[in-house]
Amino acid sequence: MKKSILFCLLFSLISCKSTVEKPEKLIEKDKMVDILYDLSLLEAIKSQNINGGISNESANDYLYKKYKIDSIQLVQNNKYYAADVEEYKKMFEEVKSRLAKQTQEPGANPAPTNGPPNADTPQIQ
Repeated sequence: MKKSILFCLLFSLISCKSTVEKPEKLIEKDKMVDILYDLSLLEAIKSQNINGGISNESANDYLYKKYKIDSIQLVQNNKYYAADVEEYKKMFEEVKSRLAKQTQEPGANPAPTNGPPNADTPQIQ
């Protein structure tokens, strides 16, 4: 999680120096918040190293398949949203709120599922 926060802060600092153009394939704000939320969960899994953790490759592949995006689209959109620091901060406050809500619910699973896991879901190694 520290890496993702550091990653986002780096983009925030870079974006303050220049104007960022709207990406050709803009990800809607709500969807971007969902992506940031999932990134936070995946970073937590990696940092806890539960049963060997999860590889960066499988975490990234999971995000790209789930949201039907690629790495370039993710980076361009992250940079675009980070250009507006106040709005980006609000997005992360929403992520933080969702994470807090999930951890406060007894027996809550931070990543709700709609059935059995499928082949695209990253598995803890």
